[in-house]
Amino acid sequence: MEKAVSKFIVYPDRDLLVVDLASKLAEDLQEVLGHQERASLIVPGGSTPGAIFDVLCSSDINWARVAVMVSDERWVSETSERSNTKLLRERLMVNRAAAARLVSLYLPYSEPEEALDELRQSCRYVLPISVLLLGMGVDMHTASLFPGADQLEEALDADAPILLPMRVKGANEPRVTLTASVLNGALKKHLVIFGEEKRNAYETAKLIPAKDAPVRAIMDDLIVHWAP
Repeated sequence: MEKAVSKFIVYPDRDLLVVDLASKLAEDLQEVLGHQERASLIVPGGSTPGAIFDVLCSSDINWARVAVMVSDERWVSETSERSNTKLLRERLMVNRAAAARLVSLYLPYSEPEEALDELRQSCRYVLPISVLLLGMGVDMHTASLFPGADQLEEALDADAPILLPMRVKGANEPRVTLTASVLNGALKKHLVIFGEEKRNAYETAKLIPAKDAPVRAIMDDLIVHWAP
């Protein structure tokens, strides 16, 4: 297995991590905008990134030249509390960042397969990814690349399509997710994790195959931000 290279930054507390990481994301976007017309920012859903969005949305950059999208989405309406895009609308696409372009990963079809062609076309507004922020579960999943998911093997393949539907045993609904090669190809990559359990999971993921620890597939040149 090829060795992935990553940098691990330890913060004394979560508040400091939030402020520092939001500043770093803004700097990365500003750097990209310094040498190209547009930049893209891909972010996770879930409970972890909200506080980061609260700080990042006020950053003084040219947001009108930035496209924003989630890395993955549950197949639920954007009015649902389970929608990752709803979180973006409420906590990132406000203040100065309201000028950015939001690219949705949901369309009102009953199943994600019906929307794939349209969604993959929309994804081209954000590819290649300029700046990527991801989270990780204790099961070592990232985005909707879950161990044991129905299309994980295809999603980890170097020739995978941009976007795949994903179904996970025990989940309430299907999901769609950017695939591993798309995520790993981001120009700037950050992973945020909190707590000893996730730190231990990340260390384990470095040692085992991506099929068992999908976060392993995006570790090349990754910067990990951790606080207790």
